[in-house]
Amino acid sequence: MLAQALQADSNLALGNEPAKLALLGTGTVGMAVLERLKSWRGTRFGDRLNLVFAANTRLSIHDPDGLDPADCARTLGQAAPSGRRPESSEILTALGDSGIRILIDATADAEVARNHPALLDAGVHVATACKLAGGTSLSLWRQIQTACDQRGAGFGDRATVGAGLPLIRSLRELQDGGDRIHAIAGVMSGSLAWLFDRFDGSAPFSELVRQAHAKGYTEPDPRDDLSGEDVRRKILILARTAGFPIESGCVAVESLVPKGLRSLPSAEAMSRLSLLDEPLQAKLDEAISRGATLRFVARLENGCAKVGPEILLPDDPLAGGRGTDNRVAIWSDRYDRQPLIIQGPGAGAQVTAAALLDDALKLDAQARRKRT
Repeated sequence: MLAQALQADSNLALGNEPAKLALLGTGTVGMAVLERLKSWRGTRFGDRLNLVFAANTRLSIHDPDGLDPADCARTLGQAAPSGRRPESSEILTALGDSGIRILIDATADAEVARNHPALLDAGVHVATACKLAGGTSLSLWRQIQTACDQRGAGFGDRATVGAGLPLIRSLRELQDGGDRIHAIAGVMSGSLAWLFDRFDGSAPFSELVRQAHAKGYTEPDPRDDLSGEDVRRKILILARTAGFPIESGCVAVESLVPKGLRSLPSAEAMSRLSLLDEPLQAKLDEAISRGATLRFVARLENGCAKVGPEILLPDDPLAGGRGTDNRVAIWSDRYDRQPLIIQGPGAGAQVTAAALLDDALKLDAQARRKRT
C-alpha cells in the first residue's frame, strides 16, 4: 500500500504526459527513427514519447496532439523540394513552453547544429547524430556545455560516434569514477572499416568504393568518407569528452582522396575513382610484406590527434574487427598496459536511430527524476 501511495504521489507530481518530441531530418536515419516510433506505438516506450513536430528541408508538420510516424514518413518523403529548413522559433512554438521537450537531430546540417545552444538555453533537450555540433569548432562545443550546465537541459550525443556503441558513455563513466584518460585509438568509420576489411588486392580499391556506395555504407559523395573528415570529427568528439579540449584544426589528417579528385563535381569524381588505386595498392603491398593489415585509424595521444591509413601488426589492439565494425581502444590509469576495447557495428541507419531514441528516453527519464 505504501509503495502504491508513493507511486501515486509520483505520478501526480510528474503528470502522465509523454515528452514532446520534434524530429529534424528524414534521410535514412530520420526515416529509421520514424519506423522505430511506429513500432513502439501502444508500448511503454511509445507512451513516453509523443511526436508533435517533424521536418526536413522540404516540409514541416506539426500537431500538438501527436503525429502518426507512418504518415510523417510518407508525407515528408513525398514533399517537393523547397530548400527551406525550420527555424528554431518554429521548433520552439511546436514544442510549447511546458513539459519535457526533446529535439532529435537526424540531419548533417551545420546550421541546425549551430542552433543547438539556443534550443538548450530554452530548456529543450537535444539528442543528435550530427557530428557538426561536437566535432567542429571548440567554441560551439563549449557553448553547448555551458547551455547544459546553466539551463539543466540534456545533450545526448552517443549516436555521433560509433552509431551508439558505448564509447562516449564509457569515457564519461570512467572519468566520473576518478579515472584519467591517456590515449584513444580506433577504427571509427563503418564505411572505411568495410573498405579496408575487403581490400586484399583481389579487386581495385575503387571497385570496393563503388560497392560500398551502392550498399549505402558511404555518404552520397564517397569523398566525404575518404577524406577522413568524418573520422576527424569523431576523434575530436572523443578527445573533448575525454578532457582534451582540442581545436578543430589541430588534428593531422591524411586524406585518401588524391588531388586529382578533390575539386571535381560529384558525378565526375565517381567516374574517376581509379585515381585511388595506385597509392593505396602500394600501401597494401607494404602491409602484406610485413605480415600486417591496413586500416584507417584515428589516434589521440599526449593531447595530439591524427587520422589516416596505418599498417597494423597482428598484435595491435586495433587489428581485429570485421565488416563495418568500429573498434576503439582506450588507455587510462585503470587500463594502462592493456587497453579497454569496445567493438561493434559502426554504421547503419537502424543502429543510429536506436541510439538517438535511447538518448531521447534517457533524457526523458533524467528530466522526470529532476522534477521529483
